Amino acid sequence: MYHIVIPARYSSTRLPAKALADIHGKPLIYWVWRQALQSTATSVTVATDDERIREALVDHGADVMMTASTHPSGTDRLAEVAANKGWGDDCIVVNLQGDEPLMPVVNLEQVASLLAEH
Repeated sequence: MYHIVIPARYSSTRLPAKALADIHGKPLIYWVWRQALQSTATSVTVATDDERIREALVDHGADVMMTASTHPSGTDRLAEVAANKGWGDDCIVVNLQGDEPLMPVVNLEQVASLLAEH
């Protein structure tokens, strides 16, 4: 049993609004979320500090958690989600980058499995 958290920022330094970049009529972050849903994860949560990203996903049924805008990294955003959801220290959380729509599901499963073993 594991969870996936997808941190997504609007203010990307190299490509602003990258999470909302159109790919075949849907935002990039939508495709990342859809890919994560193909896994055996117990839950998939998108963590963002931007209402535009939340709005792009909620109509599709995504679990989106608004997080603080002060986080220096996606890992900090993930930690906020874990704390707010009450996940314990023994809970496995896989951090899927918000710009990885082609991440093979087998890789997500392998990461979760390795975390469970160690």
